[in-house]
Amino acid sequence: MKLETADGAARSVRVLVVDDFEPWRDFVSKTLRDEPELQIIATAHDGLEGVRQAQELQPDLILLDIGLPTLNGIEAARRIRDVAPNSRILFTTENRSWDIVQAALSTGATGYLVKSSAGRELLPAVDAVLRGKQFVSADLKHHALDADANRRDKVAALFPLRNVDCHELKLYPDDSAFVDGISRSIETSLEKGIATVIIATESHRTDLLRKLRADDVNVEAAVERRLLTLLDAADSISTFTVDAATEENRAIDMPDIIVAAVRTAKERHLHVAVG
Repeated sequence: MKLETADGAARSVRVLVVDDFEPWRDFVSKTLRDEPELQIIATAHDGLEGVRQAQELQPDLILLDIGLPTLNGIEAARRIRDVAPNSRILFTTENRSWDIVQAALSTGATGYLVKSSAGRELLPAVDAVLRGKQFVSADLKHHALDADANRRDKVAALFPLRNVDCHELKLYPDDSAFVDGISRSIETSLEKGIATVIIATESHRTDLLRKLRADDVNVEAAVERRLLTLLDAADSISTFTVDAATEENRAIDMPDIIVAAVRTAKERHLHVAVG
């Protein structure tokens, strides 16, 4: 696990340990002490001190806790990326939330180690991170699968339809192309009796209605039959947004008007256009 200098000579890996739990720091020190290539050059007890030492010492590797006083580990990692961009970061924590794992790795860190697995995983994690590979504790793999399943369950609860198809994302170069493209999609859906929900800004809704009427679409009848639903983008965003910090486990409530549109569909499809 040695690194090389600019002239190709091998050198030891300089490690900074940032953690407020002394027994953990003692464990890391003892474990790494048995590896001659790894050298602990400093320890820090809180996030701000960790950032300061990272800037001053420019370590090769930082073992960084998440639940730190003064400044949490994720925010500390973001600051470390600015002041010590070449330092590699391995998060060490007992937090098993997959959302936290993703937030931690989004800082540029390449490792996430669950402390209770450190007896068998600390050295492999250090080795992987130093080689530029991502490492996530094996115990977290089923949490990732559970998180994905939970998201799928929420979608299924929102749209209790069988054989729901997915549609490709379409991008339009300007407003005119958007209106033409979406209006054609609406007309096709209405011809097949498929419920269509449009979430758009006021100006886009106005332009869409004008284009549909120009194409002899009976907009009023489609709305009355709940085959066409027009929603305001700003209002819909505020409805769909769920505060993850306070409502993580709460199912997202769908507006009654969308639920009604889904139930009205004659086919097992729901078209949603967002503009």
